[in-house]
Amino acid sequence: MGGVAKPEKALLFMGLMYREKEVFELAIQDLEDRFGEIILRSPEFDFNFTDYYNEEMGAGLKKTFLAFEIPVDPGRLAEIKAFTKELENKHSSKANGKKQRKINIDPGYVTQSKVVLASTKNRSQRIYLKDGIYAEATLIFKSKKWDPLPWAYADYRTPLAGKFFMELRSL
Repeated sequence: MGGVAKPEKALLFMGLMYREKEVFELAIQDLEDRFGEIILRSPEFDFNFTDYYNEEMGAGLKKTFLAFEIPVDPGRLAEIKAFTKELENKHSSKANGKKQRKINIDPGYVTQSKVVLASTKNRSQRIYLKDGIYAEATLIFKSKKWDPLPWAYADYRTPLAGKFFMELRSL
Protein backbone atom coordinates (compact mmCIF):
# COMPACT_ATOMS: atom_id res chain seq x y z
CA MET A 1 0.00 0.00 0.00
CA GLY A 2 1.32 3.44 -0.89
CA GLY A 3 1.87 5.97 1.81
CA VAL A 4 0.82 9.60 1.73
CA ALA A 5 3.67 11.81 0.54
CA LYS A 6 4.06 15.45 -0.31
CA PRO A 7 4.09 16.18 -4.04
CA GLU A 8 7.28 17.23 -5.75
CA LYS A 9 7.80 20.96 -5.99
CA ALA A 10 6.88 22.43 -9.34
CA LEU A 11 7.95 25.43 -11.37
CA LEU A 12 5.26 28.07 -11.69
CA PHE A 13 4.56 29.57 -15.09
CA MET A 14 2.02 32.01 -16.47
CA GLY A 15 0.59 32.52 -19.93
CA LEU A 16 -0.16 36.23 -20.37
CA MET A 17 -2.40 37.40 -23.20
CA TYR A 18 -2.68 41.14 -23.84
CA ARG A 19 -2.90 43.85 -26.44
CA GLU A 20 -1.28 46.78 -24.63
CA LYS A 21 2.41 46.35 -23.78
CA GLU A 22 2.10 48.82 -20.87
CA VAL A 23 -0.52 46.66 -19.14
CA PHE A 24 1.66 43.59 -19.74
CA GLU A 25 4.65 45.27 -18.06
CA LEU A 26 2.54 46.40 -15.07
CA ALA A 27 1.21 42.87 -14.63
CA ILE A 28 4.74 41.45 -14.78
CA GLN A 29 5.78 43.75 -11.94
CA ASP A 30 2.79 42.60 -9.85
CA LEU A 31 3.63 38.95 -10.57
CA GLU A 32 7.31 39.37 -9.68
CA ASP A 33 6.35 41.13 -6.44
CA ARG A 34 4.28 38.08 -5.51
CA PHE A 35 6.16 35.11 -7.02
CA GLY A 36 9.77 36.26 -7.37
CA GLU A 37 12.14 36.68 -10.26
CA ILE A 38 11.24 35.58 -13.76
CA ILE A 39 13.79 33.00 -14.93
CA LEU A 40 12.40 32.20 -18.35
CA ARG A 41 10.39 34.22 -20.85
CA SER A 42 9.16 33.08 -24.24
CA PRO A 43 9.21 35.36 -27.24
CA GLU A 44 5.99 37.31 -27.68
CA PHE A 45 3.73 35.72 -30.29
CA ASP A 46 0.44 36.54 -32.01
CA PHE A 47 -2.53 34.92 -30.33
CA ASN A 48 -4.52 34.15 -33.47
CA PHE A 49 -5.82 30.68 -32.63
CA THR A 50 -9.38 31.77 -31.79
CA ASP A 51 -11.50 34.91 -31.71
CA TYR A 52 -13.03 33.89 -28.35
CA TYR A 53 -11.41 36.83 -26.51
CA ASN A 54 -11.87 39.50 -29.20
CA GLU A 55 -15.19 40.89 -27.97
CA GLU A 56 -13.83 41.50 -24.48
CA MET A 57 -10.17 42.26 -25.16
CA GLY A 58 -10.10 43.37 -28.79
CA ALA A 59 -8.29 41.95 -31.81
CA GLY A 60 -4.53 41.78 -32.29
CA LEU A 61 -3.77 39.95 -29.05
CA LYS A 62 -0.25 38.88 -28.09
CA LYS A 63 0.85 36.13 -25.73
CA THR A 64 3.97 35.42 -23.71
CA PHE A 65 4.86 32.56 -21.35
CA LEU A 66 6.81 33.38 -18.17
CA ALA A 67 8.31 31.14 -15.48
CA PHE A 68 9.36 31.99 -11.94
CA GLU A 69 12.46 31.05 -10.00
CA ILE A 70 10.93 29.86 -6.74
CA PRO A 71 9.40 26.34 -6.89
CA VAL A 72 5.81 26.11 -5.66
CA ASP A 73 3.70 23.50 -3.93
CA PRO A 74 1.20 22.28 -6.58
CA GLY A 75 -1.46 22.41 -3.85
CA ARG A 76 -1.33 26.22 -4.09
CA LEU A 77 -2.59 26.34 -7.69
CA ALA A 78 -6.14 27.46 -6.76
CA GLU A 79 -4.77 30.26 -4.56
CA ILE A 80 -2.44 31.36 -7.37
CA LYS A 81 -5.31 31.39 -9.90
CA ALA A 82 -7.42 33.48 -7.50
CA PHE A 83 -4.56 36.00 -7.29
CA THR A 84 -4.23 36.20 -11.09
CA LYS A 85 -7.99 36.82 -11.36
CA GLU A 86 -7.53 39.75 -8.94
CA LEU A 87 -4.74 41.10 -11.16
CA GLU A 88 -6.93 40.79 -14.25
CA ASN A 89 -9.60 42.81 -12.43
CA LYS A 90 -7.05 45.40 -11.30
CA HIS A 91 -5.96 45.96 -14.90
CA SER A 92 -9.46 45.92 -16.42
CA SER A 93 -11.72 48.76 -17.50
CA LYS A 94 -15.44 49.28 -17.95
CA ALA A 95 -17.07 49.99 -21.28
CA ASN A 96 -20.82 50.17 -21.80
CA GLY A 97 -21.34 48.89 -18.25
CA LYS A 98 -19.28 45.74 -18.90
CA LYS A 99 -15.93 44.81 -17.40
CA GLN A 100 -13.29 44.39 -20.07
CA ARG A 101 -10.04 42.68 -19.27
CA LYS A 102 -6.90 44.17 -20.71
CA ILE A 103 -4.89 41.11 -19.76
CA ASN A 104 -5.62 37.42 -19.33
CA ILE A 105 -3.28 35.61 -16.92
CA ASP A 106 -3.37 31.82 -16.86
CA PRO A 107 -1.16 30.15 -14.25
CA GLY A 108 0.07 26.61 -14.25
CA TYR A 109 2.98 24.51 -13.14
CA VAL A 110 5.54 22.20 -14.70
CA THR A 111 6.99 19.01 -13.24
CA GLN A 112 9.26 16.51 -14.93
CA SER A 113 6.21 14.62 -16.22
CA LYS A 114 3.46 17.15 -16.91
CA VAL A 115 2.25 20.69 -17.55
CA VAL A 116 -0.83 21.54 -15.46
CA LEU A 117 -3.12 24.53 -16.04
CA ALA A 118 -5.60 26.22 -13.71
CA SER A 119 -9.03 27.29 -14.95
CA THR A 120 -12.33 28.66 -13.71
CA LYS A 121 -14.17 26.63 -16.36
CA ASN A 122 -15.39 23.13 -15.54
CA ARG A 123 -14.83 20.54 -18.27
CA SER A 124 -14.93 16.74 -18.20
CA GLN A 125 -11.14 16.39 -17.96
CA ARG A 126 -10.72 18.96 -15.17
CA ILE A 127 -10.44 18.21 -11.49
CA TYR A 128 -12.02 20.56 -8.97
CA LEU A 129 -9.52 22.12 -6.55
CA LYS A 130 -11.45 24.70 -4.50
CA ASP A 131 -13.14 28.09 -4.63
CA GLY A 132 -14.35 27.61 -8.21
CA ILE A 133 -10.90 26.66 -9.54
CA TYR A 134 -10.13 23.53 -11.59
CA ALA A 135 -6.90 21.97 -12.85
CA GLU A 136 -5.98 19.85 -15.84
CA ALA A 137 -2.87 18.20 -17.19
CA THR A 138 -2.51 19.58 -20.71
CA LEU A 139 0.92 18.27 -21.77
CA ILE A 140 2.68 15.09 -20.70
CA PHE A 141 6.36 14.29 -21.12
CA LYS A 142 6.76 11.10 -23.14
CA SER A 143 9.51 9.79 -25.40
CA LYS A 144 11.74 12.79 -24.65
CA LYS A 145 9.17 15.38 -25.77
CA TRP A 146 6.02 17.15 -24.63
CA ASP A 147 2.85 15.53 -25.99
CA PRO A 148 -0.38 17.53 -25.94
CA LEU A 149 -3.41 15.79 -24.53
CA PRO A 150 -6.56 15.87 -26.72
CA TRP A 151 -7.96 18.96 -24.98
CA ALA A 152 -4.75 21.03 -25.06
CA TYR A 153 -5.28 24.56 -26.34
CA ALA A 154 -3.75 25.38 -29.72
CA ASP A 155 -1.16 27.76 -28.26
CA TYR A 156 0.18 24.92 -26.07
CA ARG A 157 0.61 22.74 -29.17
CA THR A 158 2.98 25.16 -30.93
CA PRO A 159 6.72 24.57 -31.38
CA LEU A 160 7.29 27.79 -29.38
CA ALA A 161 5.40 26.37 -26.39
CA GLY A 162 7.18 23.03 -26.73
CA LYS A 163 10.54 24.78 -26.67
CA PHE A 164 9.56 26.93 -23.68
CA PHE A 165 8.36 23.96 -21.61
CA MET A 166 11.35 21.83 -22.63
CA GLU A 167 13.70 24.56 -21.44
CA LEU A 168 11.69 25.04 -18.25
CA ARG A 169 11.76 21.30 -17.56
CA SER A 170 15.56 21.35 -17.78
CA LEU A 171 15.97 24.06 -15.11
